[in-house]
Amino acid sequence: MQCNSMHSCNHHGCGIGHTSENHRSCVSSVSIFNHLEDYQMDEIMKAIKSVSYKKGEIIYSAGDKSDSLYIVRRGRIRIYRLSESGKEQIVRILASGDFTGELALFRESIHESFAETMEDTDVCTITRADLQGFLLKYPSISIKILNEFSKRLDAAEKQATSFVTEKVDKRVAMFLLECMDNSSKSMEFELPMSKKDLSSYLGTTPETISRKLTEFEDAGYIRQIANRRIKVLDLEGLQLI
Repeated sequence: MQCNSMHSCNHHGCGIGHTSENHRSCVSSVSIFNHLEDYQMDEIMKAIKSVSYKKGEIIYSAGDKSDSLYIVRRGRIRIYRLSESGKEQIVRILASGDFTGELALFRESIHESFAETMEDTDVCTITRADLQGFLLKYPSISIKILNEFSKRLDAAEKQATSFVTEKVDKRVAMFLLECMDNSSKSMEFELPMSKKDLSSYLGTTPETISRKLTEFEDAGYIRQIANRRIKVLDLEGLQLI
């Protein structure tokens, strides 16, 4: 966590005096905790540790022991896997309020993917032992985690299906529409990742992503604005691609 503007935290976390507000921010922003009563969240806050990472740092790697839940308080993290040939496949992008490492809650395991920061990022961690205690004490957390598992499984199935059944045009269009939904259906939004990362996520190449966005722009579906911003001009047309 970011302690204050004059002091940065290292990977061993921040001092207690600087973290209570950040811990509350973590607990209140993540879906598996924000439904709890204040006194329950206060209890969870005491078990949380804060860590800050610079852009491009690895939080964990495939093969590392998986024994904690990681909650993003500020920043973005990309979760990706490497094929045997070394090709990178992005699984998902985490933003503020998202979490990873949840499989560690139910069994001892190792990470099968990599977690890398996309910008300066503040993370809260809670160990498996601590969280298992809260799951027993507050069963509603388990329901929230299962709900998140369901969402991620659905997203993974859709992604896998689109690779097989949809052409690149459709995959790019669907992604843009999803970005718009995540921006509360605003017609203008910022792509959450670089074209390189987007190509990995959609199973294509950066050159193809650039070409398709230009084609969409020439067709009047979108307008590309500086700094990865996109404005949708023809929603119906984009939906019909």
